[in-house]
Amino acid sequence: MKKQYFGTDGIRGEVGQFPIVPEFITRLGYAAGKVLVANAKSGERCKVLIGKDTRVSGYLLEAALEAGFAAAGVDVMLCGPMPTPGVAYLTKALRLTAGVVISASHNPYQDNGIKFFSAEGGKLTDEFEFAIEAELQKPMGCVNSKELGKAFRLDDAAGRYIEFCKSTFPGSLNLKGLKLVVDCANGAAYHIAPHVFHELGAEVISIGVHPDGRNINDGCGATAPNALITKVKEVGADLGIALDGDADRLQMVDASGRLFNGDELLYVLAKDRIARGQALGGVVGTLMTNLAVENAIKALGIGFERANVGDRYVLELLKQKGWLIGGEGSGHLLCLDQHSTGDGTIAALQVLAAMSQNKQGLAQLLDSVQIFPQVLLNIKFRAGYDWKSDDQLKSKISQVEQQLQGTGRVLIRASGTEPVLRVMVEAQDGDVAMSSAKSIANLVPTA
Repeated sequence: MKKQYFGTDGIRGEVGQFPIVPEFITRLGYAAGKVLVANAKSGERCKVLIGKDTRVSGYLLEAALEAGFAAAGVDVMLCGPMPTPGVAYLTKALRLTAGVVISASHNPYQDNGIKFFSAEGGKLTDEFEFAIEAELQKPMGCVNSKELGKAFRLDDAAGRYIEFCKSTFPGSLNLKGLKLVVDCANGAAYHIAPHVFHELGAEVISIGVHPDGRNINDGCGATAPNALITKVKEVGADLGIALDGDADRLQMVDASGRLFNGDELLYVLAKDRIARGQALGGVVGTLMTNLAVENAIKALGIGFERANVGDRYVLELLKQKGWLIGGEGSGHLLCLDQHSTGDGTIAALQVLAAMSQNKQGLAQLLDSVQIFPQVLLNIKFRAGYDWKSDDQLKSKISQVEQQLQGTGRVLIRASGTEPVLRVMVEAQDGDVAMSSAKSIANLVPTA
């Protein structure tokens, strides 16, 4: 079965265009509420937490969701702007039935979306999402007045989450003497992340902390790190930390202005835990994780597995393997010994702890890892083209893979939303990566 509304990370789209319209979001709240009530223990009152990022549309969608849940007889707690991982934490800490995040993560402000967390603080299962979609096919109703849901404001949500983040940093360490630039992308962590690092002792210079409803991810944050690089150099900071709009992604910058992506930070986390004698078993990356990082992690004497792109799939494979550490180059980093989901702020604290305990900078911790140049070409192919049945293309891919054996890799993926074939080639030599990618791309019949 294929889901009609849910994608890999909830339901997302442009505000004002179906399904991100008030009527549908109200029905979504009602449908989700009905499923929660149906699965609740006898006599148990369902209560959900709703958090959001800083998009202007958050007010609209929050009200619509609240109405839908109330009509289904579900109580709602509102915590206002809150990082996605903060909602996951609070849902579990407060013993709630579920958590809901109104956010489109790293997308521009015109987009928004809805994603759900379970009572344990993890992403909802496929079965739950299918159940919601089945309920959406039915007419919306309303419980009687006696059973209607109520709404409450959780006034101390930010403080609770700040203390949780701080608790993941080793008690024997502090950040005194460190000058940090923290870029919150004008998003959900604007009133949280700077406090976390400051209260642990760092001198903090904050940027991207003046949201106006329309400037989230706009030239700032993890998806636009040049603002952070510039500020780090300008103020002579030791490090820069960039989060995205809902604060589940992380990129870091050192004093020289060098940017470290999620692949590199994943290696730092794994290396530190091995050095401290922690039994990891292995690390989960994605299909896009740089080959150099895979090789370096395997050289630590542990396993490495690739999941499909998306933190949801990384989490699923981690649970399947019983491992703790995983992530992807975009900056989603999961440390399941600290939190149930990816958290940019907590991941940054884990990296800072690794630096402190090893008394080394990021570049030193990564001196044995030489990231392979990666070329990604997007080719719009003609209607009806089946690349998997193209013998000439398959022969060329096989030829390139043989030439790169041990020194690179090839990944071919079709877009799930448009007629585009993504050709990715990694190689130790950037020119070889580019020429190899082009040799494959040239065989794809374009539109």
